[in-house]
Amino acid sequence: MRAVLLDRASLDLDDLNFNKLESIFEKIHYFEVTLAAQTVEHIGTAECAIVNKTVLCRSVLERCPRLRLICVLATGTNNVDLQAAAACGITVVNCRGYGTASLVQHVFMLVLALSRNLLSYVRDVRGGHWARADQFCLLAHPIGELEDRVLGILGYGEIGRRVAQTAELLGMSVRVAQRPGVRRPEADRMRLEELLAEVDVLSLHCPLTPETRGLIGTAEFARMKNTALLINTARGGIVDEAALADALRTGQIAGAGVDVLNEEPPRQGNPLLELDIPNLIVTPHCAWGSRQARQRLIEQTAENVINWLAGKPLRVVVGPGGARGA
Repeated sequence: MRAVLLDRASLDLDDLNFNKLESIFEKIHYFEVTLAAQTVEHIGTAECAIVNKTVLCRSVLERCPRLRLICVLATGTNNVDLQAAAACGITVVNCRGYGTASLVQHVFMLVLALSRNLLSYVRDVRGGHWARADQFCLLAHPIGELEDRVLGILGYGEIGRRVAQTAELLGMSVRVAQRPGVRRPEADRMRLEELLAEVDVLSLHCPLTPETRGLIGTAEFARMKNTALLINTARGGIVDEAALADALRTGQIAGAGVDVLNEEPPRQGNPLLELDIPNLIVTPHCAWGSRQARQRLIEQTAENVINWLAGKPLRVVVGPGGARGA
């Protein structure tokens, strides 16, 4: 079996081991980047395409008659036309749970950095304020603790549950919001409107759907404490970014940490990239990207291929007969 990896540069920083994957195939060809106009040429006669973000649309799939398996190096498969894959007899598999530990640690890095004013103190030291201080320690900014604080979670899948477990280890109380669009409300979930008023930290872990797009905006910030923090490591479109910028400027909430934006990369700019926004940390969609998490992607993909070849496919998103579940 021959394979291509279409966008290795999106995953590998020359720190990953591909031996297990390479042992499966007769030949695997690596492309650092694949532009839209190059996709059909790069796939060529390969039976397996391994892809992270390169778009595989219907017109591409229909021009790759030997393609039988698409391995997505992520959980999300929005870059693949799943209906076209099914119609073409192509199985699509993905990876799951590979970045949970990395993402959960990123969440609490943001929470702790904001609640303890880490960046302000780093700037003070670099600016010489500590060297000029009258006392041996510099306490120029409020420092908060997480113990006895309330964490609200919107999106209670694997990542949300791990965030909750970690929060409880730190002495926090956890509240879980009922996600909009869920058909069967669960008794242990709170209405979002009620949860917002209680939380000291709101952490988002839900998918971007028509029901969740723009879910957190001006009205939601108005319900929150002015000491509360917002953390978004889910999808940028869940938050009204202009409303968040205004909420931070006016002190409606105390701070925010986001790893995702509505457009990525933000080539057209973004309201959250303005330099006058206080108590905001923006990271470049890197929460998932520890070396260990990226290596797990390779291991899971190898496992997916081995099981598909054995007729016992794992993590199937869609098969030749239609969708199997994400």
